[in-house]
Amino acid sequence: MFDKLYAALVHYPIRDKHDRAVATAITNLDIHDIARSARTFGLGGYFVVTPVKAQRWLACRIIHHWSAGWGATYNPNRKDALSLVNIAPDLGHVADVIEERHGRQPLWVATSARRYPNTLSFESLIDHIRNVPEQPVCLLFGTGWGLHPELILDADHVLEPIAGVGPYNHLSVRAAAAIIFHRLAALLTKASEDN
Repeated sequence: MFDKLYAALVHYPIRDKHDRAVATAITNLDIHDIARSARTFGLGGYFVVTPVKAQRWLACRIIHHWSAGWGATYNPNRKDALSLVNIAPDLGHVADVIEERHGRQPLWVATSARRYPNTLSFESLIDHIRNVPEQPVCLLFGTGWGLHPELILDADHVLEPIAGVGPYNHLSVRAAAAIIFHRLAALLTKASEDN
């Protein structure tokens, strides 16, 4: 459904609780759970992005464990989901891979629990995906306390925040990614049925 929609989990530059730009550590759960959500909703790929070489090595080891040998035999569904994962040192590498696949740079859409001047609604993003089908889209997700503002302001757009039932808005990145993929899939299905 979303073969030109990608997700990138960014580990630098990320905000810490003092608003400083930091690098965060890769976690096993983030790799597995977002890959499973990406596979469920038909994304074209999922990038785990970190400039830290040791962290990229760790991510590759995790993926290899579940993609080959005992792990692949024990849980074939996990192997299937992890086939979408690419490990990247930076967003430049992500852009190169996407451009090689589709012939053009992606539209960068950051995610945040905050509103920014270039906020885009879910409906507007679906309109773009439907009206400009040749344009790949890459959703940027942050770890830690979220994407650093310098990265958010460099993005083409920021997706509107997920709204709960009150002021509390502190979802895990895994939960936020699943909700966003589901909401976009539901809107795309509805738009297709209406036409």
